[in-house]
Amino acid sequence: MEHGGDIYTEGLLKGRELLDFSSNINPLGVPLSFKENIEKALKDVEKYPDVEYRQLKNSIKEYINFSLNYFYIEEEKISSSMEDTNIVLGNGAAEIIDLVISCFKSICIVVPSFIEYEKNAAKWNCQIIHSHLKENMEYDYKDIRQKITKVEALIIGNPNNPNGGVIDKEELKEILDYCEENHKTIIIDEAFVEFTGKRGCSFLREAQKYKCVFLIRALTKFFALPGIRMGYGLCKNENLIKSIKSKQNPWNINSFAETAAENVFKDKKYIEDSICWIEKERKFMLDELKKIPLFEKVYDSCSNFVLCKMKYEDCQKLYDRCLKEDVLIRRCSNFKELDSKFIRLAVKDRWRNERILQVLKKISKVVTT
Repeated sequence: MEHGGDIYTEGLLKGRELLDFSSNINPLGVPLSFKENIEKALKDVEKYPDVEYRQLKNSIKEYINFSLNYFYIEEEKISSSMEDTNIVLGNGAAEIIDLVISCFKSICIVVPSFIEYEKNAAKWNCQIIHSHLKENMEYDYKDIRQKITKVEALIIGNPNNPNGGVIDKEELKEILDYCEENHKTIIIDEAFVEFTGKRGCSFLREAQKYKCVFLIRALTKFFALPGIRMGYGLCKNENLIKSIKSKQNPWNINSFAETAAENVFKDKKYIEDSICWIEKERKFMLDELKKIPLFEKVYDSCSNFVLCKMKYEDCQKLYDRCLKEDVLIRRCSNFKELDSKFIRLAVKDRWRNERILQVLKKISKVVTT
């Protein structure tokens, strides 16, 4: 399994219920606002969706307008200038990532990062160069600035997967200006950005004025809807949006995804509750993980997952030990630039977090004595 979330192989298919810390999904679960309106989706399956998805795009525009101010504390209030022509819909963020990469002949991928970037670029015969995170897992902006001159596009996570680091906007501004002037594209994957809370981390505001910025977002992580498969891209470069759309099949968003998006984007209580949860539980997990002797380094994160480097174990052995305790973790040896010393852990609710900490402390006593 290349990604997290495989609760089937060693779990459900063997009659076992596993605690899944390999998948970074909001533990608050499916928003009630979708559950209460699921009957509408059931009725809608009897007809084709609107091929232009006008109501869905309106919902996205309303959410963008809300997000531009809600996630930015003590900053000037602004309104969104995004139009339908600036939005492309995808069967999950995965489709958007795949198709936007297909529009370029060369790309710089910041690594380690989501492994699908590399796979998609290779599939489309895209020339690939890499910019490497520093040892402390921070972006190397000087290196990115140098590499972007050699390619048509850059793809970068905000927050980045697997370490949860966010982009420093001041550091990236020179790169944004260069790309805008030289007709290059910065693809920013914001699949986890809502988990950063009210820190103003998103590039939604920058996307209003820079045509070079292409944002990728989804319902998957923050709204706990991985099975819905609903993602979207935002960009002021209408030619790039048209290029992506030209490669898509019609009706790529089903009625359940459409109904989900139309409701969860308006669910301010769920959004508030989720941000309160992540602020509290992320700090708890970071503080407690740093006390466990098993780990050489626990990297600070702004997202809902934590990257850890081990002292005494490799990721497969730790995976096997945790599996015996009915817990799944994410082995990170298949991330470019990471080796078998790295694992990633999702941040869950308190009782689940306490359970994984209990398991890790137990294992730590065994392998460190």
